[in-house]
Amino acid sequence: MLINCVLYENGQRLADIPQQDISEHVGRAECFIWVGLLDPSPEELDEMAVEFGLHPLAVEDARKGHQRPKIEEYDDSLFAVLHTIDASEDGSVELEIGEVDMFVGRNYVLSVRHRTRRGFSEVRQRCEREPELLRHGAGFVFYALMDAIVDRYFPVLQDLESALEAAEQQLFGSSSSSSKIEDLYALKGRLMTLKHAVLPLLDDVGKLQGGRVPPVCVGTQEYFRDVYDHLLRINATIESIREMLATAISVNIALIGISDAEITKRLAAWGALITVPTLIAGVYGMNFEHMPELRWSGGYPLALAVMFVVDGVLFWRFRRAQWI
Repeated sequence: MLINCVLYENGQRLADIPQQDISEHVGRAECFIWVGLLDPSPEELDEMAVEFGLHPLAVEDARKGHQRPKIEEYDDSLFAVLHTIDASEDGSVELEIGEVDMFVGRNYVLSVRHRTRRGFSEVRQRCEREPELLRHGAGFVFYALMDAIVDRYFPVLQDLESALEAAEQQLFGSSSSSSKIEDLYALKGRLMTLKHAVLPLLDDVGKLQGGRVPPVCVGTQEYFRDVYDHLLRINATIESIREMLATAISVNIALIGISDAEITKRLAAWGALITVPTLIAGVYGMNFEHMPELRWSGGYPLALAVMFVVDGVLFWRFRRAQWI
């Protein structure tokens, strides 16, 4: 559905205009139009494509709503896909992943939101509070939207760092190591979700602030440089957390091996304690007629005493070796 359709001139908001009037104003050099859509139907998107003269390939990507992050140039316009990542509203550890498709031309910005509950009203308010920057036109709005999306990655990244710290503190606890590995792999999955949203943008945003800059972004390169710096910081932190996760998983697997070895030693020790009495009892349980000590009155207590003494010595040695 249509969220906003606003006409701006010289950095000032002029008016909200109906969708059917877009074509009347989009050709005016001194104006630009900022439109926001939320989960539009194919018909609504087709109407916008006609009003703004959007490239059909970009419209097809926006209609699908399941694209990898990218920024593509079509003649004198840009088409950008960014993923929004937010913590789950119900408090679970799963992340909510949405998509924002942006069409940016010389005098228009069209943002299309898919599966996102957070809008960009604060971005619009920020831009309208800074008319001297809004005079840059569509390029500055494009930057402001992109900056808002990238800044929303930082709280998610902080939550992942906190989750890793909590997992490291419990690493040497008494709970099941297998469940810890499951938690670490779940954390790694959320981290990779964030990485897949950030990494493809690095090269594309880098092209907006250096080299041959698209006409839409001319005059706003320093702002895109700030976004690029944020992406670099996020990507570096992701790589650091990823290495720490790999180390934590390796340590956990090693702890499982150590725990299994401890169990094996204890079983071996108790097995030795049981084997000695079994051996002695087995010898005297053989039914041969001519066996020494069979008719000796002290044989039974002596056999029991030998069992207890040998087991006592073995128990003492195993306890000193911390096998028991």
